[in-house]
Amino acid sequence: MGAIGIDVGGSGIKAAVVDLATGTFTGERVRVDTPTPVTPDAVVSATRALIAPFPGGLPVGVGFPAPVIAGVTTTAAHVDHGWVGAPARDLFTRGLGRPVAVLNDADAAGIAEARFGAARGHPGVVILLTLGTGIGSAVMHGGVLLPNTELGHVEVRGVEAEARAAAAVREREGLSWAAWAERLSEVITVIDGILWPDLVILGGGVSRKAARFIPLLDVRPPVMAAVLENRAGIIGAAAVAAGDVRT
Repeated sequence: MGAIGIDVGGSGIKAAVVDLATGTFTGERVRVDTPTPVTPDAVVSATRALIAPFPGGLPVGVGFPAPVIAGVTTTAAHVDHGWVGAPARDLFTRGLGRPVAVLNDADAAGIAEARFGAARGHPGVVILLTLGTGIGSAVMHGGVLLPNTELGHVEVRGVEAEARAAAAVREREGLSWAAWAERLSEVITVIDGILWPDLVILGGGVSRKAARFIPLLDVRPPVMAAVLENRAGIIGAAAVAAGDVRT
């Protein structure tokens, strides 16, 4: 069965048709820059144009950078404040002209890694951290998701974790891989002291360069790169849209 997965990020909106038997894309991933300002109308409009070439009749899932409760987005850390309390599921459903499932983007990535990737079959507590514009998180136990965790907002050295150790921070501040790994180690250690995970998975686009920073981490739990890299959010959103998993 196929479904359309959409990943709304701080810099780009990405989409693909996903084969849910294999967790692979059936064609090319498409992308458009995230509009500025990141208002509901602008994002829905850009998403509608992005998926217009895709086949009709497929279920659609959207991973969005905010906690999502009953289809409503609750915060706006990296998007316009108009998303706070917005009926995102209804807005996308009307705007795209088809039923849409909406969930937190890191949760979507976690679902994909649990089904097809690094957390597949893992019986314990697994935390996925997505490193990008901010730091998203997904917490799973035995493959079951605890939705809407926001571990990127835990405090580290008096500031939010994502303000010190997001991938965008490394680029913006020109940090070496070693310096960034030190900051990331601090973040993982704080989270470890709260949840004591059996495995930490690091995702996002920077996971393609995992060999440059994961060996430099100094933390207790095992750490590995996301198998699906930055495809995970699209794959997980598609799986939820098709009803293959519960959130």
